[in-house]
Amino acid sequence: MSQSNFGFDPIHKKTRKEIFLEEMNGVVPWATLVGIIQPHARGAHQALGGHPPFAVETMLRIHCLQLWWSLSDPAMEEDLHERPLYREFAGLAGSPRIPDETTILRFRHLLEKHDLAAQVMATINAGLAQQDLMLKTGTIVDATIIAAPSSTKNKDGERDPEMHQVKKGNEWHFGMRAHIGVDAESGLAHAVVGTSANVSEVTQAAALLHGEERVVFGVAGYRGIDKREEARTLTSHGTSRCRRASSAH
Repeated sequence: MSQSNFGFDPIHKKTRKEIFLEEMNGVVPWATLVGIIQPHARGAHQALGGHPPFAVETMLRIHCLQLWWSLSDPAMEEDLHERPLYREFAGLAGSPRIPDETTILRFRHLLEKHDLAAQVMATINAGLAQQDLMLKTGTIVDATIIAAPSSTKNKDGERDPEMHQVKKGNEWHFGMRAHIGVDAESGLAHAVVGTSANVSEVTQAAALLHGEERVVFGVAGYRGIDKREEARTLTSHGTSRCRRASSAH
């Protein structure tokens, strides 16, 4: 018999993820973001099988979970099934349905199609800055590959034309690359750029900086950033040093 049979359940201790999501639940202006996305989302994130579409806020919260923990669409679907914390944050606690990876992918494409991702990020960052949760003294730049099914066919009988393959180490990967700029002090993302997987990290580095940094950290893939014209322009406006780090997380 376990301890719970005798009423000795362990005292719950909040994890760092739980504390972080509680903070984001309070400071992110969800209603404002839903208002930005809603006009473009008429049935665009409807689940397969004729079920009613999931709420925009639910899909937005899932999208944020993906960004915060660099999760692919299949991994996000699995985590929603496995992690009650994620389901609660997304407003799916007790729900008989969970968005599948195709529904999650469709919502991300919706944001990309209407150039809403930048608006969403800017709105979130404005709220974080007002709460003094983003200090803007330094930025960590990094990129992660988000896998896509290589066998998925579109209406033209071809793989997704926006996805490409790239070799990393001794393995080939097919999908997209998320380039992310993170506040070095708080660990909160303030910039995200999505490209195909074969786009080099250093080409997107300048887009991940806000120009007010005093120091930038990056892995070896960002070597040579100081020689690129767009980065030099930002450097002259405030960023004084670029440091190479062994890891960006």
